Amino acid sequence: MNPMPNSRSLYLRLLRYVRPYWRIFALSLLGMVIFALTEPAMPAWFQPVIDGSFIDKDPQTIFWMPIALVVIFLIRGIGSFIGVVAINWVAQRVVMDLRRELFDRLLVLPTRYFTNATTGRTLSKSTYDVTQVAQASTEVLAVFVQDGLALIGLLAWMFYLNWKLTLIVLVITPVLLPVLKIASRRMRTLNTGLQRRMGDLTHVLEETIGGHKVVKLFGGEDYERRRHHEIANWLRRLNVKVIATSAFLVPAVQVVGVAALGVIVYVASYQGAQGHFTAGQFVSYFVAMGLLFRPLKRLTKVNEHLQRGLAAAESVFALIDEEAEPSGGAKSLDRISGELRFEALSFSYEGEEPLLRGIDLTVRPGETLAVVGPSGSGKSTLINLIPRFYVPTGGRILLDGVDIAELAVRDLRRHLALVSQEVILFNDTVRANIAYGALGHADAAEVAAAARAAHAMEFIDQLPDGLDTLIGENGIRLSGGQRQRIAIARAILRNAPILLLDEATSALDSHSERHIQEAVESLRRGRTTLIIAHRLSTIERADRIAYMQAGQIVEIGTHQELLARDGLYAQLHRAQRGEVLSDVAGESLPAS
Repeated sequence: MNPMPNSRSLYLRLLRYVRPYWRIFALSLLGMVIFALTEPAMPAWFQPVIDGSFIDKDPQTIFWMPIALVVIFLIRGIGSFIGVVAINWVAQRVVMDLRRELFDRLLVLPTRYFTNATTGRTLSKSTYDVTQVAQASTEVLAVFVQDGLALIGLLAWMFYLNWKLTLIVLVITPVLLPVLKIASRRMRTLNTGLQRRMGDLTHVLEETIGGHKVVKLFGGEDYERRRHHEIANWLRRLNVKVIATSAFLVPAVQVVGVAALGVIVYVASYQGAQGHFTAGQFVSYFVAMGLLFRPLKRLTKVNEHLQRGLAAAESVFALIDEEAEPSGGAKSLDRISGELRFEALSFSYEGEEPLLRGIDLTVRPGETLAVVGPSGSGKSTLINLIPRFYVPTGGRILLDGVDIAELAVRDLRRHLALVSQEVILFNDTVRANIAYGALGHADAAEVAAAARAAHAMEFIDQLPDGLDTLIGENGIRLSGGQRQRIAIARAILRNAPILLLDEATSALDSHSERHIQEAVESLRRGRTTLIIAHRLSTIERADRIAYMQAGQIVEIGTHQELLARDGLYAQLHRAQRGEVLSDVAGESLPAS
């Protein structure tokens, strides 16, 4: 585990996001300085009012003091407006920049990150944590500048009026420092826990919403309710602890301050009795003392926001600092024939048993290779290594004789089209989902042709707006088979020389599957195709079939050759054929 970054390094890094907007930030500081300078002007105003107007009854003082009060508040209002608007403008820019950097990082993170991280925590970083960071980068700094200057100005005025009394205030202040240090450390720890629990809560919500059908069907309401309530209770407890720690600081500061005030009242009264303190000076001094508590309270209170912001910054920067997916080598291939060669290929997740063990295989240009075998045998892992979603732990993959590790990842993937069992669609139109990303330049005729080739136009024509119909989140308004056909249409439009099909027809009924098989037969001509399938009827016409078991290829040949060999493939074929015959016989039985 990496050591917790210290507050200073985190804050300095955070301020780098403010640097591009230093002009607006400087303007906000100017506004705060103007506002802060009016703080000592307020108690200073009381001295001539009391001594000049009420005691000496000076006509000029009586005339000018009300005007001076209006001017003070006018300047104060202008400074406050400039400071608040400018600092919040900078804060929102920082939030936007952090969210943009987070999203840009998400786009280049390796598949390994998404395998290990929960979606809820990742979402929480970009939503909840980033807004907390804004407080630490700008608002907290604004309090330090504005209230710090106000505090200095008020103390300076108090020194001017009576330096002996002010020394008493300064002698008592260091008593608070150990309390503040202990509270700061606790606030940081509590807020770090708060960020994590917020991510857990987002994760539970996302899973429950996304899997609501499973929750209802399998009676998971109580289980999900317990999970949600447990995390919500942890959040409540952490928030109460944060509030309690913060609430302790404020009265602690106030108690010490009031104790000092009691001593000061006694000394000031004694000095007044000796004629060393005028009535105006006495009132002015105590108005300054009263105004001193507000910036002092805000400065102690700001520690809560600072520690929360630093805990959020630690979380956000942890994601930003995640290692990006390797970009690969510098080589590129403009055109490829499509030969794939696997040499002693092995793969395993860190600290786990190997999923692939020494795969040696050559797929010839234009050949269709089907890969079958029991679940967990490594079929999908083999497919995922070709686009470099994962990096082999041993051996290599060659494309047209070039190690794919030497190719730029973007260039490698340009030659591939993938249709997986897990169909991913976006909350957009049918057209946008077929002509997605780099395919966005395709015209309407090309999109429609790809949809027809995938036998998707049969249902697209029935949609309210045809190709321009919005399909909802992950195509929720479509059936599983319809979503699969849109994914296949996307692959057809890609027109890549290498086609990867990972259970691409798993969500289709028999009628749709026949249409898709015809589309795939047409699509795979002249292309190197790797097909993963459980239903052997879908791959009998493949050029070769490889049977995988425990991460190794144990049989390979044509459909007829493997049947004649009477090995594992033949056993699987007989088992599936028996299931089909059983289903057919069952359907022919009369209803009882």
